[in-house]
Parts: sequence; structure tokens; C-alpha cells
Amino acid sequence: MEPQSKLLKINKNEYLAQQKSKLENALEMGLTKDEYNLICEKIDKIPNITELGIFSAMFSEHCSYKSSKKWLKTLPTEASHVIQGPGENAGVIDIGENLAAVFKIESHNHPSFIEPYQGSATGVGGILRDVFTMGARPIALMNALRFGSPDQPLTKHLVSGVVKGIGGYGNCIGIPTVGGETNFDKSYNGNILVNAMAVGLAKKDRIFYSAATGAGNPVIYVGAKTGRDGIHGATMASAEFTENSTEKRPTVQVGDPFTGKLLLEACLELMNTDAVLSIQDMGAAGLTSSSVEMASKGSLGMNLNLDLVPTREDKMTSYEIMLSESQERMLMILKPGSEEKAKSIFDKWDLDFANIGEVTNTGRLILTKHGFEACNLPLEPLVEDAPEYDKPFEIKAIKKVLKPSDLKTNLTIIDILKIIFKNPNIASKKWIWEQYDSSVMGDTIFANGDSDASLVKIHGTEKKESFGKGLAITTDCTPRYVKSDPIIGGMQAVCEAARNIASSGAKPLAITNNLNFGNPDKKNVMGEIVGSIKGISEAASYLSTPIVSGNVSLYNETNGKSILPTPVIGMVGAIEEVENSLKISAEPDNVLIALGQSENFKAGWVGCSIYQEIINNKYNGAPPPINLENEKKVIEIILKLNEQKLLTAAHDISDGGLLTTVCEMLFKYNLGLDINLPSNLINCDSYDPLLQSWCFGEDQARIIIATKHIKKVKHILKENNIDFFVLGETNSSSNLNLKDITTISIHEIKNLNEKTIPSMMGDQQQG
Repeated sequence: MEPQSKLLKINKNEYLAQQKSKLENALEMGLTKDEYNLICEKIDKIPNITELGIFSAMFSEHCSYKSSKKWLKTLPTEASHVIQGPGENAGVIDIGENLAAVFKIESHNHPSFIEPYQGSATGVGGILRDVFTMGARPIALMNALRFGSPDQPLTKHLVSGVVKGIGGYGNCIGIPTVGGETNFDKSYNGNILVNAMAVGLAKKDRIFYSAATGAGNPVIYVGAKTGRDGIHGATMASAEFTENSTEKRPTVQVGDPFTGKLLLEACLELMNTDAVLSIQDMGAAGLTSSSVEMASKGSLGMNLNLDLVPTREDKMTSYEIMLSESQERMLMILKPGSEEKAKSIFDKWDLDFANIGEVTNTGRLILTKHGFEACNLPLEPLVEDAPEYDKPFEIKAIKKVLKPSDLKTNLTIIDILKIIFKNPNIASKKWIWEQYDSSVMGDTIFANGDSDASLVKIHGTEKKESFGKGLAITTDCTPRYVKSDPIIGGMQAVCEAARNIASSGAKPLAITNNLNFGNPDKKNVMGEIVGSIKGISEAASYLSTPIVSGNVSLYNETNGKSILPTPVIGMVGAIEEVENSLKISAEPDNVLIALGQSENFKAGWVGCSIYQEIINNKYNGAPPPINLENEKKVIEIILKLNEQKLLTAAHDISDGGLLTTVCEMLFKYNLGLDINLPSNLINCDSYDPLLQSWCFGEDQARIIIATKHIKKVKHILKENNIDFFVLGETNSSSNLNLKDITTISIHEIKNLNEKTIPSMMGDQQQG
């Protein structure tokens, strides 16, 4: 770029020297040379260090989504029940009775690896602020966690710290952690995933947005003071790890759940007045992203006096103040004249309240410090001109369909079942969720494995004949499927989430997603991103569950080794009467029926299954195919049966297949079952691969239901042309019998299920 002498008033040599020096700064901040040159061109000058820091944060993957934006635009985001889709702090859907559910999931992966307690705690705090910034009171937390091999000492340390951090923040702030998922795989050895989800409730006519309004309106800073923690956290979250990543500890924020609770209550109290015009959480990139996004969304500008920002450390520079990611802070635009009323509320809650500037109509961000101009930037280049890359990609999919005969083994069905329940991804996570308070607030109906989805009662919707409405929440993803076929894997994550919501008795409504991948500069990784989004989009469109919020986390790899592609789906559904919800556990004298499966059995899908991993220690087959019509049918029929109060329990068939699912339904009451077999399997022995594929195949679009009304249920299933297979009636024997082939002790399997991971973790589970 040629020097602009009329602006710079320096000679060419000085200009080139300054440009070279700032380029080195830019590269250190995570910008590329081309991005730096674009910045200089758009602002018509060499940026100073504060301006460069602001650009580096706004151009980071974490803030700009520059590698995924092109594909995110293809996701379905609209429906009649969607009030607010992507683009705000959280998504909002209409759930009736003038109520709205507000929810989002977001990652705190890199910080949690570097400092597991604070990384996970601040992840919880951040996602809660995203929800109450919209005017909603948070009512539930979820999480989706991925760790490395459980036998690694580092894994034990990380699990302990992350679990304590999640519990430490959620328990202290008084929001129940009602469920989630925890999985282990060696691909996460150097890069764990900590995805936090929050759900809140608001009046649908009292939703608050972030776009700034009204030139001259005051810009108010509230919450905790600004420190030097978290500086360049957004940039750090947008880069690969190396062996020296632990040196990045200063970029990890420090959370304070007690201040978070005060901020929540103060903001909601102020929102009950007419003072708040717009509000934004200071999350990634702190004061930078909040001020830039608010002004940009309102097509306005903003002048800020950084001397007025409350700080907890001396001599903080404008760069440090703008890039700090200190927690428990908000930026808001107030109605002129309401400042004193607002300040009195924040004084009552013992929080900082500072008028730090005003909204302008200049289209620029202007910062002053010590009476001097520290930054003067046009907003358009920061947001509208942020890079949007169309990176080359290659979608690789395994097409090889494995037959049961390809997986011959000398293991019996009992042997396999024991190995499955000792698998850390199947084994009970009770020792984890016991460290979370799941019942605070008193509205939790189902939490942590009681049902396929967690369920929270909606206060204030009680009727004379009903306890009222409820929200069902789940998080789901099967990364091995995504790795084998990104499109199918993306579809499957949506479908399993919808099945889990329906299996709790609720209607699936909408999605928030957290797309966790490796380095997008690699064709195969970019192919995983593109393929997953294509699959998510197709399934979400077909099932009418639009994506209303989400997060993308890239560069999840260490020393060039990527994680398994992990596009986590967080889904929310609604049920009209919480007393009609469905649990996992069958009761005595229930008939179990597999929906989506018929007597005419040919072979179970063994490729990419837990069963395949047991037999040949790898996943080298195509994942189970997805038939969206069948998925929708099985979801609709279970809701229809439940509306007629014909069901006792329901459980989606997923990891481990049918027999694993049956065992889980028998655990709570130590029930037994004489299980029926399709006619072509009756004469098989326990080693037969076809029988084993029936027991452990992971075919999709299947749910096992429990009922005491077998005749009515069968009639409705036949009337609606639903494939089904009657498995048998529960009894008190505590044994699962496969005819004359084998007998399985439910006590023994349950014991393995509950004690496996604590024994792997040693003393780490004590918290």
C-alpha cells in the first residue's frame, strides 16, 4: 500500500519502518499479512497498537467466524415460533402463554485446557450472561464435555478441574445443572472440549436486544471492575495449541459466581423499568466487541472515555482496557434521564456503575485516554469488512458397508455387553453429575439420566388440572459418525437430539449448535465443517427445528493433531403438561416395544459402532444411514402415544444398540425381561454375528417404549404404519434372558456401569 502523506505527514522511509513494526505486532496478534494490509487500506493509516488490538480481536475466528461464515448462512434459522435467530446474544423461541425460551451453547475449550477450573467456570458464567442479557431469567444449565483417554494422568487432572469449575460456578450462582454429556477419546488428549449451554425464560414481549439506539444516549458500564485477565482471550481461542500453550495462562479469565449472581439480579431488576434501550454482555474481546457490535448493529458510532472505566489494576493502558476479558461485566445504552434510577439499583447490588461515553451518529469508534485520542476507527471495516473466507475443502466419507459376518468374534453376547458397559462413553457419569446441584430453584423434573432429555418445569403455568408446561433440553453428538461421514454425522446429531426430546414426552422446537473442529486451513478439516453443516441443515429443515443460536470453535488441535469433528447439537423442546413426561426406567409388568424395527430382521448396522470398536479396535465402516422420513415418523408417533397417556417410559436406541438400551431401562428397579427374538434368530448361538448385530447394531430412527396398554398401542402403531417389534414384558427376576441362548444379570451389568469411570479416575472424582 502506498503511504498516504497527507494523512501521515511522514516520509516514505519512516512510513515503511512503522508499517513493518506494526506488521510484526499484527502477526503476533494472530492477523495475517493480507489482513493487516486490508486494515491499513480501509482505515487509510497505520493503526496504533490499540487500534491494531481491536482489529485483531474482531478479525479473530472467535468473533468474526471468517472461515465458517459462508456456510453458517446456509443453516435454516426461521420458523413461526422463532422470535430471534442467530446474531444476538442468544436465540429466542415462542413457547406459548406469552413466554419465550432463550438459549445458547458456547465453547470455552482452549481456556479450560490451560486452566481447567477457571476455564470451565467462566464458560458457565459467560453463557449465563448471554441469556440474561436478553431479559431472561436462567433456569437451567447443560454441558457437553470431551476429554482424552481416561488412563492419561493429564485427563484425570483436566476432568477434576473442569467438573469442579462447572459445579463451582453453577452451584454458587444458584442455577441447576440438569444434564449434558461427557465422552472420552484419545483425539482430545491435547485439546479438550468444554461446551456450556444455558436456557432461560422471558416474557416474549420483553426481550432485550444489543443494537445501540439514539445519538447522544449514554453508554453505561456495569458489573465488576476491569483487570488484566483474559487479554487477547478471543485470539488465543482462535489458534492451535503447541507444547508451550500452558504459557498462555494470563489469557484465561477469572470468574466470580457471587458477582455474577449480583449482576444477574441487578440487570433483571433494571430491565423491569423502562430505562434499558439496549444491552450487551462483555464476552469475547470484552469492551471491544461489546462497543463495536452495539454501535455497528445500530448503524451508529460510539465515543468512550477510557479514564471512566472502573479498573482494579493501576496504570492500565487503553489497549489493556479494550482487550481485557474480565468477567461479570455488561455494556448498556440507557434512556436519557434514567441514569440515577439505574445507578441506585447497581449501588444496591454493590456493583460498579459508570457513564463512560455516548452514542454518536459518526459511524466511528473514538476512544480517549488521559485527554488524548487513543483510537479513531470507522466501524464498517471492523464488522462489515471483516474477512469471509471460502476455504478449499474435501468431504471425505467412508462408503464401505460392513456386514455382521465381517466382525466374527470369539466373544459371547455377555462378554460384549460387559465391555460395552465398561466403555467410558457408555459407563455412568453419576460421579460427575453428583457434584452439580441439579435441583436448586425447585423446578427440575428430570436431570442427569432420569430421562433422555432433562426437563424443567415452567413456573407460573400451573393450571387446576395440571402442574403446567415444561422445557426439555438435551445435547448430542456422535463424533465417530461425523469423522466417517460428516454429512451423515451432522444429520444424525440433529436426529438423535430430536429423538431424545421426544422420548422425554416433549415436542422438539429449535437448536443451538457448537461446532468444534480442527484447523480449517486443512482441506479435510474444512470438509468436516462443510459436510457437518450440510447434514445439520438438511435434518433441521426436515424436522422443523431451526438453528437460533450457536458458536464455532476452530483450531482445536495440538501439534497438528486434530480432535474428532464434534458438532454438538443443543436442542430445546416443550411439553404442555410436565406430569405427562417420560422417564427412561421401565416399571414392573411393562411391555417393551422397539419402534422403528420389525420382525423381518435382516442385519443390524455394525459399521462405526461401539460393537465394531470392541471387535476390531477401530471404526472403519460407514456410519448408519439416516432416513429423515423414518426419523420424523418415530418422533411423531411417540408424541401421539404419550398425548393419550399410553406410555410409562421411553429410551432412544443409540450407542451400544438395542440390548444396551434395554439394560438401561431395567437398571433402576432391577427388573428382568424374557426377550423375544425375530424368528430367523431363534436358533442362533451367542457367538452368531447376525444375532450380535441385532443386539448391538446402531441403526437409527429407533426408540424403545414401555407400556401397560399393549393392545391400544399396537393398534395405533399399525394404524399409522409404524414398524415395531414387541420385546417382552418386564418381571422381577433381575435377569435379561435371550430365550435359551444366554442369561444376563442386570445387577452385574449395572454394577459395571456405575463403577467403571470412578475406578479409572482414582481419587479425582472426589470434589
